[in-house]
Amino acid sequence: MMRRLAPFAVVAAAAVGSYYATLAAAPFGLMRLAEAKIASNAPTNHFTHLPPVRAERQFVVRPSPDLLYSACPYDLTAGPLEVTAVPVPGRYSSISVFDARTDVAFVRNDEQMAGRPMRVVLALEGQTVPVGIETVRVRYATGIILQRVLLADPAEAASVDPIRSKARCRTLAGQQ
Repeated sequence: MMRRLAPFAVVAAAAVGSYYATLAAAPFGLMRLAEAKIASNAPTNHFTHLPPVRAERQFVVRPSPDLLYSACPYDLTAGPLEVTAVPVPGRYSSISVFDARTDVAFVRNDEQMAGRPMRVVLALEGQTVPVGIETVRVRYATGIILQRVLLADPAEAASVDPIRSKARCRTLAGQQ
């Protein structure tokens, strides 16, 4: 009887193993696709301030047409990354850092900024960062930073652009 069940046990073990391997690998694969798609419009370690989203210009699945997006695909292999942003007065705005596994590593919104510019450094463990700057340690060298600004009307995009375009990502050279 056991000899007849052995092939089924092997198949079941392979199926369960494949299922869990897929669950573990899927976030990394999805983020690589998103990074590649965003990197086609945005150079690594630099923000690109995108125009309002329309159906023919979607860079991620189901982006909100009420939000202006800025994207910075990052790679920390050359050193830590300084991220700066200025909240847009009178409207919701946020900065979110997603790591290579699609996990949210950091979020800061306009209320938390309290009208003041934000400055943080993203770094891997072991990378030296300047003293006195808020540091966010991430587990993976690559990911995506998104800035979002809420619009009441798409026509407001032109008046918001000068403020949101102050967001910056830049590698801190020599900070390995």
